[in-house]
Amino acid sequence: FEMQQQARVVIIGGGVIGCSILYHLTKQGWTDVVLVERKELTAGSTWHAAGGFHTINGNANIARLQAYTCGIYKEIQALSGQDVGAHYVGGLLVAATEQRWEFLRAEHARHHVLGIESELLGPAEIAKLCPIMDMSEVIGAIFDPLEGYLDPSGATHAYAMAARAAGAKICRHTMVESLAQRPGGEWEVRTDKGTIIAEHVVNAAGLWAREVGRMAGIELPLIPMEHHYLITEDLPELKGQPEMPSIADLDGGLYLRQEHSGMLLGVYERNAVPWAIAGTPWNYAEDELLIPDLDRLGDDLTRGFERYPAIANAGIKRIVNGPFTFSPDGNPLVGPIAGLPNYWVACGIMAGFVQGGGIGRSLAEWIIDGQPSIDVYGMDIARFDPMLPEPVTIARAREFYGRRF
Repeated sequence: FEMQQQARVVIIGGGVIGCSILYHLTKQGWTDVVLVERKELTAGSTWHAAGGFHTINGNANIARLQAYTCGIYKEIQALSGQDVGAHYVGGLLVAATEQRWEFLRAEHARHHVLGIESELLGPAEIAKLCPIMDMSEVIGAIFDPLEGYLDPSGATHAYAMAARAAGAKICRHTMVESLAQRPGGEWEVRTDKGTIIAEHVVNAAGLWAREVGRMAGIELPLIPMEHHYLITEDLPELKGQPEMPSIADLDGGLYLRQEHSGMLLGVYERNAVPWAIAGTPWNYAEDELLIPDLDRLGDDLTRGFERYPAIANAGIKRIVNGPFTFSPDGNPLVGPIAGLPNYWVACGIMAGFVQGGGIGRSLAEWIIDGQPSIDVYGMDIARFDPMLPEPVTIARAREFYGRRF
């Protein structure tokens, strides 16, 4: 682009969150907006995500935003012409203890208050949907027909293409080097290809959100964590059968979905491992994964193999270990920064394809209207002390990760 240009909003970061914010700003009429990405769209955490989407969340309003996200993919696919690869296979939240079943019954009642159409299923109904599950300990599940999974790259590019069609600009291979606020309040976004003068800046930099925060003199309570999932060889039990729903086996500590005729199985191991504590390297490659460490997954995988014996008998086709950013309580960091006019954050979002649509809509409303249309305190960055010590952030994020389910 030109050596200097102006924009109403500059979004830093070209993952699914940045592209969702860009799209929702244009949807609400602000088209003089620019997204700046250091490499390619989806570089960072987005490209290696499992791509699942579901509605459950401990906070009712975040659950509502997740339901909105589940429904937005058909809209952006139609607007952009880009296939998002959505598989609306439905989702099962499985209970194998009485306490968990009580929780799911309460969650089901709350779904109806929120307008989320889900139903409770017993073991016989679950077995028909999931032929590879050992039902000996299963009590019941919630089934939501709108849940499923998608292609992370396709969905991100659909947001981007829909935004670009509405007038937004996307600058790839453009590295933000510094930020400075002028006396009049405008932000100078200085890049290796020139400077953009913007009314608003949005930090949606994902793995690099801490570094972009430091450009404005703030420390964000974030830490990347290593996360594993496996993809198995084909399972004979799945061939010729209808595609299984996605599964969150809450008592087993696993999530699963079908991958062709195999399965994708992810775990939140108890001994969570932080990554890049000192800061994410700027040269971390967009196609780079971390070295797998299956030894620390042993107990978690054993539980999974007991509940899904067909998986225990299948070979492992691929092991993915990639970093995702986490906040101390596992919910996103979204909103304005006190004392920094027109500097916004949308980071710490470890479930971008679950929450990205709702976050994009809420932040766009916040920027344009002064507040989001629903209460988003559960993800408002103001809930954390800006001086929260880094050891506390790391310890709480590790605790959340290990107790994810």
